[in-house]
Amino acid sequence: MGEPRTDLRIHLIGVLTLAALGGLAAQLWNVTVRKHQYYSSQILNSSQVTVRIPSVRGEIKDRNGLTLVRNRASYEVDFLLPAIVQSYRKSFGALPTTQTVRPNLRGMAEEKVETDIVTVVNASIVPKLSKMDLSEPYSSSKLVAHYKTKPVVPFTYREDIDFKTLAIFAERDLGLPGIKVGQKPVREYVYGALAAQILGYVGEPRDVNELPDISDYTYYEADVEGKVNLELTLDDYLKGKPGARVLKKNVKGQIEGEIREDPPERGSDVYLSIDARIQYIAEEAMRSVGRGAAVVVDPNNGEILAMVSVPSYDPNTFIPSISVKDWNALKNADADPLTNRAISAYAPGSTYKIPIALAGLKAGEGNDKFYCSGGVTYGNTYMKCWIADKGGSHGSQDLSTALKNSCNAYFYQYGNATGIDQIDAVGVALGLGQKTGVELSYENGGILPGKDWLAQNYPRERWSNGYTANTSIGQGFVLASPLQMAMIAATVANGGVSYYPTLVHKIVHPDGTEIRKPGRIRTDLRNEGLTEEQIEKVRKGMWRVVNEEGGTAKAARVPGTVVAGKTGTAQFFRDGKKDNHTWFISFAPYDKPTLAVCVFIQGAKSGGGTAAPIAAKIIKDTMALQTGYDPGLKPLKPAVGSFAFIESINFERDVPAAAAAASDEETAEHTSGASDQRVASRGKSKRSDNDAPDIKQEADSRPQKVRKAEPVATPRKRSFWDFFRGKPKPTPAPANSRNTRS
Repeated sequence: MGEPRTDLRIHLIGVLTLAALGGLAAQLWNVTVRKHQYYSSQILNSSQVTVRIPSVRGEIKDRNGLTLVRNRASYEVDFLLPAIVQSYRKSFGALPTTQTVRPNLRGMAEEKVETDIVTVVNASIVPKLSKMDLSEPYSSSKLVAHYKTKPVVPFTYREDIDFKTLAIFAERDLGLPGIKVGQKPVREYVYGALAAQILGYVGEPRDVNELPDISDYTYYEADVEGKVNLELTLDDYLKGKPGARVLKKNVKGQIEGEIREDPPERGSDVYLSIDARIQYIAEEAMRSVGRGAAVVVDPNNGEILAMVSVPSYDPNTFIPSISVKDWNALKNADADPLTNRAISAYAPGSTYKIPIALAGLKAGEGNDKFYCSGGVTYGNTYMKCWIADKGGSHGSQDLSTALKNSCNAYFYQYGNATGIDQIDAVGVALGLGQKTGVELSYENGGILPGKDWLAQNYPRERWSNGYTANTSIGQGFVLASPLQMAMIAATVANGGVSYYPTLVHKIVHPDGTEIRKPGRIRTDLRNEGLTEEQIEKVRKGMWRVVNEEGGTAKAARVPGTVVAGKTGTAQFFRDGKKDNHTWFISFAPYDKPTLAVCVFIQGAKSGGGTAAPIAAKIIKDTMALQTGYDPGLKPLKPAVGSFAFIESINFERDVPAAAAAASDEETAEHTSGASDQRVASRGKSKRSDNDAPDIKQEADSRPQKVRKAEPVATPRKRSFWDFFRGKPKPTPAPANSRNTRS
């Protein structure tokens, strides 16, 4: 009776055993055959590490193909830390250690024992370099941080070494493990400070951990990125594609060699609308003042041909890094060389009478005459015309004559007859009170004041005729940038088409394909209620400003070229001292304009005596390019800032200088009652920490102590008989170990 049950159990066990073996066989087939590719790649990945190679940035050129920014070879002395550690271990047996306190995954403080990389380098490498007079102080904290986060990436010990030092390294063939002379491309701004506030500068990313491809590599070496201006706004075009080094790792996690290297790809080249020759002409002209800006625009498409801001800086100072001291001195300088004044906002003075004139024409006031008796009273305030303090008056005037005379009294009345709503409508069409969208950082859109703006910013006040009068002469709450005023001059020059300004002409990809940047129209005033005849009235008024006797800009005349323009002087005080802002907007030639120019100066007497001569110099030399004139383009040193008050400028002298000659134009001190210092000027720019270039970490204040590395006996392997000898005594810690807390 028991035998059948026994046989059944045996058969059941056999079936289960066979089923289990079958399952194992199936799983073995699944792992070794079906998923062979997957597990092979996993094994391969576990035996490889990838190191990201930064991409190479594209070049920045002017509209004619002249290179303004390129990459140059920078030679540096690098430490390959894994090789240095391995060499130390072979020579001295055990590695020196240090204890650090670091947070664990739960955020709790945890003591960890780590390799003392500073002692390793100081004991095994620095003494040998010192004997050859090739050592220099370095930041030990930077070395420690580098070894903890990216040990396979070379640590830069000395950067941008000169040819003499490079020759010494090459000649002596150091033969030190873990030391190599590396080469990497770094940015070079070919013409020094030329166009510095346009081009910008580059630096390392502020937070590498936030980069999108951080998880694609075992060790990550980031690209430099644009920090401000064109280097930043065009970063997606300029940056290329990274490469990678694939290294072989043994079972102990040590690097044994390189499997392959995939080289990085170069970024696209950007061709600017800037003409380097015109840029140079404008920068040389603007060096006659200590603070100011100039913009030159093609009125037929909105392309910016030159943009200058004084004072300036040399972006090469940041390459490959800048000291903390020099960076702080630059960003905290009183004259603020990092700020691009061409896109900053200031009270535009009488140049603002041009958009006021257009608004009045649209409102039907273009044929009306107004009388200047020396001033106009609004409420309890008598608002004078500039001519009143000279004992005169302008009498009855039409629009064209009032532009020629820059009569404040006329425009007080003309503006109020037009109405602030109509003024704001035309201002919006011209791009006032809003950013132009130019490809630069920190553009200020200025202020286009009106009833809504006042209610939002000063809710206890109500708009009045006095506010409209102030607005009509470009003071009070009004703020505009030199770029905005240059675009207004361009709009009048071409007969009413308002373009969006641009600094980019085209982009050329590495494969040769191009992206063109055609002109973009913001508004055509002829579609906004203005006729060609009305716009011509404003053009004619600007012609009279320069070319008729009694005009306020005789200094803007250029032999052989008919110039039209408008002067402006806005009252401003700095620390209780007069610091007027003077302007001149213009276009030329009158019949077929190819240039629109705005010049802005801080700390000067009048637009006619200071800004107009600079604009004339720019126009004269730029027009001469067509007949073969060579401006002598060369690298420029930074323009030095100054708070000296400029009376007048005369380029007929050997050196442009302030002169005591009287101006024939209105000056701001004669416009009593016409200013509101609450918004007289845009202040110093507030910069973000993200703008910071690569700031060189200071070397240790004291030379690193070079500890003599003593050979450490390799611990003897224990044998069977050690069991009977008792527990061995603990070995004391090495003399060169350190305890640190971080």
